Amino acid sequence: MAQHDTGRIKVATGTGVTLALAAASVATASSAQAAEQQHTVRKGETVSHIAVRTGVSVSAIARANDLADPSRIYAGQRLVIPNSSPSAKPAPAKKASKPKAVTHTVASGDTVSHLATRYGTSVEAIVKANKLDSRAFIVVGQKLRIPGAQGVEAPAKKKASKEKKTTTTTSYRVVAGDTVSKIASRFGVSVADIVKANGLDSRAFIVVGQSLKVPGASGGSDFELPESERVPDTFAGRKYPQHVVDSANKNKAALLAAGVPSKAQMQKKVVATAKRLGVSTALAQAVAFQESGFNHASVSPANAIGTMQVIPTSGDWAAELVGHSINLLDPDDNVTAGVAILRQLVKSAPDLDTAIAGYYQGATSVKKYGMFSDTRRYVANVRTLMERFA
Repeated sequence: MAQHDTGRIKVATGTGVTLALAAASVATASSAQAAEQQHTVRKGETVSHIAVRTGVSVSAIARANDLADPSRIYAGQRLVIPNSSPSAKPAPAKKASKPKAVTHTVASGDTVSHLATRYGTSVEAIVKANKLDSRAFIVVGQKLRIPGAQGVEAPAKKKASKEKKTTTTTSYRVVAGDTVSKIASRFGVSVADIVKANGLDSRAFIVVGQSLKVPGASGGSDFELPESERVPDTFAGRKYPQHVVDSANKNKAALLAAGVPSKAQMQKKVVATAKRLGVSTALAQAVAFQESGFNHASVSPANAIGTMQVIPTSGDWAAELVGHSINLLDPDDNVTAGVAILRQLVKSAPDLDTAIAGYYQGATSVKKYGMFSDTRRYVANVRTLMERFA
């Protein structure tokens, strides 16, 4: 996984390569009165970062630049930013007319733009209220102040969810180094409760991979990720930003705490979803196996999540493609996201190899630079796997 001068970042797990994460930055506008601004992409930013800085939505930027995948832009690319004049930003007026603020706990799949839409406020207002940086970076479990929120529907759901955690049973899959006492401590329950719920003998003997019921668990947010399961900050000589790796480890902990389906179960989900979305089952299975080996507990150093190894920004794009929110930690949502992206790539690419390359390298990068050497290997591997799953 070599780093190229295009500014793209590729990620990989022990069993496969992941989606490319492209980056972008916003240049200064030449005129405050212009309806459109030209911005030159540079390494380290994304379309969502540009949206935060300019007050223009990700979808508007994508439409203005005919981007098939907003998460894949490359260094040096020039983007048109529509309607980005100060008069187009309604945040101050909205904030003044809606002084009430609510607190939201970030869940997997959340983005600042989604939260702004959900609560009827603006990206700028949330960024300012929480002193977020220009990337508007948030992590699972983080508490955000939402100024000018309209209604209290989301907080009510949060309260119900909190109550549910204290009264329901959580499923947990045993990993190396676990003991019943350690698991009990993590979830805030007693050893006796776990022993009783799972019919364990007097030794409370458990084995790696065993699925345990944890009654009355207080939730997985305090799950202590074993050192052997931690996501590294480097891959193939490339070091990833610490905040990205931290988020990846939070997602890894959440997956292990909740427990994940078996590889065979995930493979069945891939097949069923491919059929539902009209994608070749051989292609969907080949990509899933290449990315994760059907292991839904996989998380890469670049925070590519689950069976289909989808990064959060690509999850946002997938949500737009399917018309509903996507939680990448959820097995079904994760597969839906990956297969929906494949469907779009196949639809927009001139041939199948280019579509496969787009899943790895990014469609825009492939169109501009052609396939890199590692991309060609990826395509060849997927093609071979397609014959296996045909």
